[in-house]
Amino acid sequence: MTNPAEEKLLVTGATGLVGSQVIQRALELGKPVTALVRSVEQASFLQEQGVELIEGDLTRPETLQEKLSGITQVVHTAAKVGDWGKVDEYRQTNVTGLMNLIAALQEQCSLKRLIHISSLGVYAARDHHGTDETEPPHASGIDGYTLSKIEAEQMLQQQSIPYTILRPGFIYGPRDRTVLPRILERLQSGQFAYLGSPEKLMNNTYVKHLVDAIFLALNQEQAVGQIYNITDVTLVSKREFISTIAEQAGYKSPEKVVPLPVARHLAKLLEGLWRLLGKKQAPILSQARIKFLGLNLDYSTLKAQHELGYAPQTTYQEAMSETIDWFREHQKLPG
Repeated sequence: MTNPAEEKLLVTGATGLVGSQVIQRALELGKPVTALVRSVEQASFLQEQGVELIEGDLTRPETLQEKLSGITQVVHTAAKVGDWGKVDEYRQTNVTGLMNLIAALQEQCSLKRLIHISSLGVYAARDHHGTDETEPPHASGIDGYTLSKIEAEQMLQQQSIPYTILRPGFIYGPRDRTVLPRILERLQSGQFAYLGSPEKLMNNTYVKHLVDAIFLALNQEQAVGQIYNITDVTLVSKREFISTIAEQAGYKSPEKVVPLPVARHLAKLLEGLWRLLGKKQAPILSQARIKFLGLNLDYSTLKAQHELGYAPQTTYQEAMSETIDWFREHQKLPG
């Protein structure tokens, strides 16, 4: 067992939603933390907080040489995210990038634990009612991001390193720069519509609950080699999820519903047209978005609760209130 005083934590994706929150928690715990960043200049705000910065690019292994010495723990949050684009573009960062990181760690240091952030999206695109970690990933007919997450998990499981895989659902919280801003824009414009029944459950995961799970997994030996689903445990319906965002942001709660068969048909047509036109941005409706907003996404977190002691304390309403307050404070609310 590593002496806590000798531990050296590395966080990848340090300027993103999850990575920045992991760093904040580490600093609050008085834990020395190092961040792998592509540009020291753009991450200077982390340096001002006492974070050691290492400049490197996961897709360029030569930039990692002789820079990771002494690292004992890694929280790997860096990823190319999205629901549109070529699979190889996602693989380059999410699979090859992880492979490059592992190779550099094995060459330079004595790694005690690597926490890899994956996704509940690796499961089949169907309604889920308590699906647990015994169900294997389903790689058929999914987007490049999700496929690359499955491949990254499979690659990691073949390595002789002490890893733990966490599969969160939709991660929300202060500093979100991807999905929640798009939801807010649609709500503000009045163009948001539910896909199928609004009463189906979300796989909501407050970022600070995910950070709780990360630090629990970092410090428990039985977590080595394990995979854990991570959500808020107390899930909310799509209607409650979206209407809470709307109300707290000061927008009208949406009522429009597009029947799921109609949404699937439109998504298929739009995806075909977008590919034909070579568009770089995702269409307004896609199979990936139907998976996110049209299905019942209830996954079991009992394994994390029993083995890690994972026990989220913040309610969805409290968590989203804090999130919207952050957006408002940083002038990121549309309108």
